[in-house]
Amino acid sequence: MGSTQERVVAVILVGGPTKGTRFRPLSLNIPKPLFPLAGQPMVHHPISACKRIPHLVQIYLIGFYEEREFLLYVSSISNELKVPVRYLREDKPHGSAGGLYNFRDFIMEDNPSNIVMLNCDVCCSFPLPDLLEAHKRYGGMGTILVSKVSAESANQFGELVADPVTNELLHYAEKPETFVSDRINCGVYIFTPDIFSAIQGVSNERKDRATMRRVSSFEALQSATKTLPTDFVRLDQDILSPLAGKKQLYTYETLDFWEQIKTPGMSLRCSALYLSQFRYTYPHLLASGDGTKSATIIGDVYIHPSAKVHPLAKIGPNVSISANARIGAGVRLISCIILDDVEVKEHALVIHSIVGWKSSIGRWSRVEGGGDYTAKLGITILGEAVTVEDEVVVKNCIVLPNKTLNVRVQEEIIL
Repeated sequence: MGSTQERVVAVILVGGPTKGTRFRPLSLNIPKPLFPLAGQPMVHHPISACKRIPHLVQIYLIGFYEEREFLLYVSSISNELKVPVRYLREDKPHGSAGGLYNFRDFIMEDNPSNIVMLNCDVCCSFPLPDLLEAHKRYGGMGTILVSKVSAESANQFGELVADPVTNELLHYAEKPETFVSDRINCGVYIFTPDIFSAIQGVSNERKDRATMRRVSSFEALQSATKTLPTDFVRLDQDILSPLAGKKQLYTYETLDFWEQIKTPGMSLRCSALYLSQFRYTYPHLLASGDGTKSATIIGDVYIHPSAKVHPLAKIGPNVSISANARIGAGVRLISCIILDDVEVKEHALVIHSIVGWKSSIGRWSRVEGGGDYTAKLGITILGEAVTVEDEVVVKNCIVLPNKTLNVRVQEEIIL
């Protein structure tokens, strides 16, 4: 197909409110995909990456959040990027492949030659133009972005084996109990429209099995909980595993950063990764200052234009300050996310923490975490409208909204 005829549609899976419980208390206020990383909503980073794809005509967000929760964002990002972005709400979860198939008529409206599909909760540099070029060279139905991880952590993901010469996917196992490979599925794909036939094939096979099955009432009860609905199709177990080794799927390895954003701790880690990437992609978003007319800035820092930061504050590295925040004199911020309307008063310290909307941190107080992004209490998280009074230390805690802390707390979940 010539480049003049080429059209690409992008699909970003954003999930829904029944997921993301590990992201509480932050997801109590805002859908997880709209939580800010490096000052931009989580979903903004893959959307911006899609903008770099040649011949992109449309971006769809698929999930089962209420449409009103994405209405304003979808409108503003469409205007900003000059690419149509549309939110499609599932009536129920259909699985990663089933959700794609459920909206096939919308996705195929523009008659795309290729469909880019990615998960919202992954953090990487999204090398989508390179992935697309590799996909065209391979000539298969789909290409998977893969990354190398430690052998110890590989079983948390989909492990795969590819031909070292042709990059054909030979074997795929989702979170296997025994080690298969240190190459994992990054949750970023490019497919031809043939993917819809493959998904339909899984549904048809399930229907046929259900029709042919003749079992006793006891056996039926035993198997009822194990049988998936015919329209619930998982991309990994139902599509990738069966098609491995059949010259239909290929891999493209990224040597750049990749992380999965499942918890608030990992969101802080990923905010740092995106801030460091801004040096090359959006340097104008990074703050600077030497402590004379503006605050001292160390490393990669994002400050919203409406935030007020005292010139005697010292900020960074890895700090993101959101709209209408107020940062007082002598404040020290390191590796933290400060959300909208937060006030950090004079000489307070915030390190390895996320400070929720409308919260207040008193003078000479310390809000800190240990910096272990994977541990449950590895960072400190303050929910919305939490008040930390003057000279109070909060260390390695999760604090739910609307609490006032006037004594030292450590290693606690404060309900």
